[in-house]
Amino acid sequence: MKSLFNEEAYKEVINRINNLKDNSQRQWGKMSLGQMAWHCQYPLKIAIKNKESDKKANFIIRLFVKKSMYNDKPWRKSLPTAPALKTKEEKDITTEIEKLKELVIEFYALKAREKWHSHPVFGVLTHDQWGKMEYKHLDHHLKQFGV
Repeated sequence: MKSLFNEEAYKEVINRINNLKDNSQRQWGKMSLGQMAWHCQYPLKIAIKNKESDKKANFIIRLFVKKSMYNDKPWRKSLPTAPALKTKEEKDITTEIEKLKELVIEFYALKAREKWHSHPVFGVLTHDQWGKMEYKHLDHHLKQFGV
């Protein structure tokens, strides 16, 4: 499984983001390109801020979903999205893609971080799991838009 902390995977993701165009068409799902770029920023922000969560991770989610966040098995298309990561508003494509790229760069810069707080949904994640989860999420949505 690739990790966003790996230089090669990081460069690949940046290149794929750069290949998104205003006319990039989704292959599945309901999000527009701007909405997808906005959506992909949220998990990166959680990791970058590295704040202790006052939420307790749901045992069922940790048991059945957590491993799927960072294993080699691709996610199926059109998975439901958590309400906090959805927007009904149309988002400016150029602005949201640029913000996404900046957050990917900022996340990669944390490749030497040793202390990670718990994820608000998945609980404790290792450094390796954070890198894999962020890569897998971005990979899924970049494929959604053909890059």
